[in-house]
Amino acid sequence: MPEERLQKVLAAAGVASRRASEGLIAAGRVRIDGRIATLGEQVDPARVRIEVDGAPVGIGAARAYVVLHKPAGVTSTTRDRHAETTVLDLLPTALVPDAARLYPVGRLDLDSEGLLLLTNDGEWAERVLHPRFGVQREYAVGLARPLDHAQARALRDGIRLDEGLATLDAPLRPATAIETRALVGLLRPTPAPDLVWYRAVLAQGWKRQLRRMFGAVEAPIERLVRVRIGAVRLDGLVSGRARLLKAPEVRALGTGVAAAPRPGPSLKPGRRSGRRPRQPERHR
Repeated sequence: MPEERLQKVLAAAGVASRRASEGLIAAGRVRIDGRIATLGEQVDPARVRIEVDGAPVGIGAARAYVVLHKPAGVTSTTRDRHAETTVLDLLPTALVPDAARLYPVGRLDLDSEGLLLLTNDGEWAERVLHPRFGVQREYAVGLARPLDHAQARALRDGIRLDEGLATLDAPLRPATAIETRALVGLLRPTPAPDLVWYRAVLAQGWKRQLRRMFGAVEAPIERLVRVRIGAVRLDGLVSGRARLLKAPEVRALGTGVAAAPRPGPSLKPGRRSGRRPRQPERHR
């Protein structure tokens, strides 16, 4: 095999995305034939032994693409000695091919929940994550009370954070009663029945961006659920459950398809969100 940059080899082997692999190398966690690897070096994976954190890297493992409904309280990292449960603990062995090492495509905060993709295809993960492909992430935002005129206008115009001006990729809107009823049936524990739900869309997310944006207008988020990544939706996936992505979903995400949000009433500045969406009965 011809020599390639080590980070590209790690990504192709399903260790992590190319960018994340660079971080592993820089941190000294990658070894080549027993020595610590250096960033940017080229290797022939057929002629050297590559290890990450002491575990050998297998070349040519079958590709796997999994979507998980991450519950709140579960860390989205694959190795955390302080975490009681990681996302890998929730994956059924039937969804993970032999010798495959899956890792999350992006992250969800510990207290956030919803869609999380996992794969061992580093190149595919890079296309899903990189901002230039514009793959949207849609979130259900549960608040204690409706937004008022000033709060809605501030969120529409963008919130100044340390990284810059944080904006939404589509108009913020109240969730419909049908959307809310379907979502509540998937969440564990069941949300409080008096929460007011909105839908927010991001194309690029900074750390805890939505929580910081809503916090800046004094509307703290009570529940935050990622309900869509590109064309992949949470529909029918109960908290803690996982499934394989379908081939059309894999292809769509890998080509950067950012599906438009489903139609719904936009939250126009100058108007309150109206009456609260009708809340569903609690599920027993």
